[in-house]
Amino acid sequence: MKIGNIPRPRGSRKKSKRLGLGHGSGTGKTAGKGHKGQRARSGAKRGRRTGFEGGQNPMHRRLPKIGFSNEPFRVTYQVVNIGAIEERGLEGEVGPAELHTSGLIRKLSLPVKILGDGTLSRGITVKAHKFSKTALEKLALVNGKAEVL
Repeated sequence: MKIGNIPRPRGSRKKSKRLGLGHGSGTGKTAGKGHKGQRARSGAKRGRRTGFEGGQNPMHRRLPKIGFSNEPFRVTYQVVNIGAIEERGLEGEVGPAELHTSGLIRKLSLPVKILGDGTLSRGITVKAHKFSKTALEKLALVNGKAEVL
């Protein structure tokens, strides 16, 4: 027996509907396309974009524009706590480059904000884009400096 001789199971393949073959077929004359209009013409699927309503003002233009999102204008800071700087043992001038190499921030392209959680035991100079009030207070207690970039 060869693979070409194996009969396929009954009902596994459905014959396609043959359109436009006379009145007796049930799909004669207009072949299921109705009367005239763009959808009755050849190539009708290519000429219509999504949401096209035949020249009528489409739904997406009839509905009002509502809302506003501030998302594109929001500044997202990478936050680092004073305590995390103390844990890593960073000394001298600490800027975004040092924070990046120690693994406290992920990207050098995003701004950095220093928060005041934790304690400092020595005075260091921290360079960042923004500081919280508590971080400034804790730096001042140990004679540290805060430089805004």
